Amino acid sequence: MVEKEGIKEIQTIFQKELQEAIIPSKNNNASKEELYNILKVIAPGTNFRTALDNIVKGGRGALIAIENESLALLLDGGFRVNCRFTPQKLVELSKMDGAIVLSQDMKKIDSANVLLTPDSNIKTNETGTRHKAAERTAKQTGGMVIAVSERRHEIVLFYKNTKHVVQYTAELLRTANEQVQLLEKHRELFDTYLEKLTRSELRNYYNVNHAISAIQKGRTIQKIAADLKKYLVELGSEGVLLKTRLKEIIHNVEKETDLVLKDYTKIGPTKSKILLETLSYDELLDADNIKKAIAYEKEIKAETLKGWRILSKTSLQEQDIALLIKEANNLGKIIHAEVDVYTKILGQEKAEQFKEEIERIKLNY
Repeated sequence: MVEKEGIKEIQTIFQKELQEAIIPSKNNNASKEELYNILKVIAPGTNFRTALDNIVKGGRGALIAIENESLALLLDGGFRVNCRFTPQKLVELSKMDGAIVLSQDMKKIDSANVLLTPDSNIKTNETGTRHKAAERTAKQTGGMVIAVSERRHEIVLFYKNTKHVVQYTAELLRTANEQVQLLEKHRELFDTYLEKLTRSELRNYYNVNHAISAIQKGRTIQKIAADLKKYLVELGSEGVLLKTRLKEIIHNVEKETDLVLKDYTKIGPTKSKILLETLSYDELLDADNIKKAIAYEKEIKAETLKGWRILSKTSLQEQDIALLIKEANNLGKIIHAEVDVYTKILGQEKAEQFKEEIERIKLNY
């Protein structure tokens, strides 16, 4: 009796381990970095994307699995190909039924006309046989499987628990261009608010409203840029010019926004930045949410202006700026002081250079 119970317990443990092996965990989601790396593989300009586009143009469907450690257990039948990958060969093999298996580095076609046999208990929202097999295989193996729909002329990528419908290049370009134009408008406003803020600060005026507007636009730009990067990754070689333009638009935006936060937040720049990153587009449009993020929920009162952002426009290092702020505790005192005051804190060479730079900044505004 004891022996039977022992065997039963072992069987239960074995069944549990088997179930855990074939049913994906809830944490089997692809990270943003993983998804970006996957999108690079299928981006326009790559041989793999050329093959996929030609399969769609030919009005055929396909099921393509990328080899990994767990995939071999789900393969049934088919025949060994074992040849170098070329778009032409992949297109030809797509004329057959069954899946095509590529090597992990995607440089070889391993086999074709293979039946994928993932666990049918794995949930799927797909309706077609090909797409069901693709989603379940990706979830079970934690790998990448691509389904090309013959009827919908659509390429769908499955990776772990993630599904991504591949958009046509023309659609991606149109969306990316619209996003770039939107970014350009926000950048113009961001620069305008920064200029107003700089003029106020050089007069030692603590202008929270201008600071809030600058933070608002800065965070909006960063949020749009993050979304746009996904499109540019997916565009591959077609998005090179837009990628260059994006770099120009967002240049120094994060740095300037962080410095405004450093000057105006009451709870520290790190905490404020975390709170701002949780805000959606709609929430960023509400200035009250920005006020809360920098701890100005009640009536705004004038505070002592530290001047991190203005002083960072000079050649001084962060530790030197910190020393100046500590000694003077006021931007007005710092920028209007004589060179002798700076010399005591920074030394003669740095003091003279700083005096020249700060006078030049004052003249420009």
